[in-house]
Amino acid sequence: MSRSGKSSNNCDGNAASGSRTNQGSSEASHLYHEIAHLTRLGSEPNERFSRVVPGKLRLRLPISPVDMLVGREANYSGRGRFSSADCCHVLSRYLPINGPAVVNTMGSHAYVSQFSADGSLFVAGSQESHIRIFNVDAGWTVQKDILARSLRWTITDASLSPDQRFLVYSSMSPIVHIVNIGSAETESVANVTEIHEGLDFSLGDDDDDDYTRGIFSVKFSTDGRELVAASGDNSIYVYDLPTNKLSLRIQAHESDVNTVCFADETGHIMYSGSDDSLCKVWDRRCFGTKGQASGVLMGHIEGITFIDSRGDGRYFISNGKDQAVKLWDIRKMSSTITCNSVRINEEWDYRWMKYPAHARNMRHPQDQSLATYKGHSVLRTLIRCYFSPSYSTGQKYIYTGSADSYVYIYDLVTGARVAKLDFHLDAVRDLSWHPFYPALVSSSFDGVIAHWEFPGGNEEPVPAKRRRRWRREHL
Repeated sequence: MSRSGKSSNNCDGNAASGSRTNQGSSEASHLYHEIAHLTRLGSEPNERFSRVVPGKLRLRLPISPVDMLVGREANYSGRGRFSSADCCHVLSRYLPINGPAVVNTMGSHAYVSQFSADGSLFVAGSQESHIRIFNVDAGWTVQKDILARSLRWTITDASLSPDQRFLVYSSMSPIVHIVNIGSAETESVANVTEIHEGLDFSLGDDDDDDYTRGIFSVKFSTDGRELVAASGDNSIYVYDLPTNKLSLRIQAHESDVNTVCFADETGHIMYSGSDDSLCKVWDRRCFGTKGQASGVLMGHIEGITFIDSRGDGRYFISNGKDQAVKLWDIRKMSSTITCNSVRINEEWDYRWMKYPAHARNMRHPQDQSLATYKGHSVLRTLIRCYFSPSYSTGQKYIYTGSADSYVYIYDLVTGARVAKLDFHLDAVRDLSWHPFYPALVSSSFDGVIAHWEFPGGNEEPVPAKRRRRWRREHL
């Protein structure tokens, strides 16, 4: 979370100026890579749907829903129904840009906002100890109002178990707490109305400064038996819930580890990102006694705030303090660090300083990323980014919060910015796209949890009507 530490320069040259050909700005060209093909396979219709009338080809996408329905009724695809890609082609056109409606006002900086895997629950966490779990299917009613225990500074992360029975939350402390959210009590006050069990990630170290071991990110494994956490002591931790003890500590990076996640549902591979500007890949199946990473990916020139996996054990995206989202293929990783990051300025601190104008077009001399997406602002806090849902969009978009108070949506293949949502008055730290419907919820430092959606029918998107006040400027 802190600014990147000093690093030596092992590069052949300093960070270069200019932009990559597939960089995700308004001038971006198409991404020519296997993932572009996979994205098209998952979000473009059967080629036979391109016939508006038999024998005539439509040369351009998208195909209108009416033409898609005509093609289905005429059985152009030969299946007699829509495939998942056909459905994604229709649904992905309807971006959640209408509104928004205010779901809740937290009363302090909102740090966390996440839908459950089935979209029935929504979790929102704020700086002043509150976590609220909303029942989406019951009209966004509060199912659980949690007052956190032993909070240090803020709730840094929260995660629902796969069976949606438990929630874990972390703060700037090595203790992660777990809560049973399936109980009948609506109000959950730590150790007053309910027990919030503490899970100790400290290994019994005698370090008086718990802030250096604060947990920035915590996630459940797919089977719900393990937690993986990123820590301020440069380490990754794996906690085994059935035995109630730490099963693994990896001294992973040279600076704070801000983010970690499992690569896929197997739980064997993990990705981590740090203030040392490196992304690392860890394979637990071949983890030796030295605890070395399987590989490292270089490309950011400042610290990494968040990583989101595509879920296929191959691709992921990262948000960086160099004001960019990057797309990665782990097959391009190096076995060793061949070029340490060259910081733009050792005195620059993202928490309270603007990003230097001269650094906006700089790039790492040995950038291994597939594509870079720019336009948003990564300042003040650990801004998060995600792939759009597989079910409704075929993961064809990348969306991110921003310190300038907007929500940005980029096209993964073209790099173009397809939407910029304007409503909040302060930094948008976290956000979540509903797994099945064209709905998105953003949480901001203005304390507001905002719900965006597609208007439906023939309605035009309605712009936000909230009266604008002074906002922080970072650009």
